[in-house]
Amino acid sequence: MIGRLNHVAIAVPDLAAAADQYRLSLGATVGAPQDEPNHGVTVIFIELPNTKIELLYPLGENSPIQGFLNKNPSGGIHHICYEVENILEARDHLKSTGARVLGTGEPKIGAHGKPVLFLHPKDFNGTLIELEQS
Repeated sequence: MIGRLNHVAIAVPDLAAAADQYRLSLGATVGAPQDEPNHGVTVIFIELPNTKIELLYPLGENSPIQGFLNKNPSGGIHHICYEVENILEARDHLKSTGARVLGTGEPKIGAHGKPVLFLHPKDFNGTLIELEQS
């Protein structure tokens, strides 16, 4: 059901410093900051030959990333994202196996302009999983 790894998301306490670290220290191609108000984040994508890194920074007072950074002030891996061909079929299959879909269970449009869902980390070895329709 799952396809390729789309990205690994890292919550960061300083978006500009993290982007510079990837650009200057690692020589990576770093995109521009992109506000995603529906998700409460500002993101920057780091393009790699085989996947992406998504830097996450809080946007607004109710950002879920702020809660993560309160617990992890230095930042850290927040979630991993896998592609699926049909997000509704994937959701229904996962629910039938007992996996919990976060929120209302209805996909939202993510940073790539495609439908996304998140799966409860307690159902996946402590890892928050994002599914993105390919």
